[in-house]
Amino acid sequence: MTQHQCPNCGSPAQPAFDAVKMMSCEACGTTLFLSDAQTRAAGEQGVMHEVPMLFGLGNQVRIGFETYQIVGHARYSYGRGTWDEFCTVDGYGNTHWISVDEGDIIVQRELHSPKDWPRYDGYLKLGTVLDHKKETFTVVEDGSAECVAVRGSFDHVLTVGQRYRFVNLQGNQGRLLSGEFEGDSRTWYMGQWHDPFDVEVIA
Repeated sequence: MTQHQCPNCGSPAQPAFDAVKMMSCEACGTTLFLSDAQTRAAGEQGVMHEVPMLFGLGNQVRIGFETYQIVGHARYSYGRGTWDEFCTVDGYGNTHWISVDEGDIIVQRELHSPKDWPRYDGYLKLGTVLDHKKETFTVVEDGSAECVAVRGSFDHVLTVGQRYRFVNLQGNQGRLLSGEFEGDSRTWYMGQWHDPFDVEVIA
């Protein structure tokens, strides 16, 4: 694993896993962009106000049949409230995201290849229905969000103040398809809902 040093305070910056692209310096709070060639300061990490949560940065949790190590914590505002996203690594080194919004929990994985993205015509809006991977999905949420705070390590570059549009599509077999749009870029995730009572913090 490449060794990094915070350009702001000089402290060693140790990523939580190999694919880290961004992390926050534990010593001074500066957000860092990481690459093999250099470590660049990216600004502040925002204010993460303490709220009651089932788990947090550094915890290891078991959800269903899988165990996840929580390595990053990001908070987003959607105007009327906030929700939390946790970057996690499973036992095989794969990255997943756990979203927690008003007690609802979903574990998501990114659909990296465009061939795995949903196909649709026009503009996705509330009520739009599409078929994807032999499942019918309906747009149940269409909104915008702003990143307000980050802590830890991430496989994506996140910036406090960054805004994007998101859509959530509920599948008729219980899965959730989520899209994030910023300018010309887009990212898609496939997720599965989980009962909060089935979440076990093991470390």
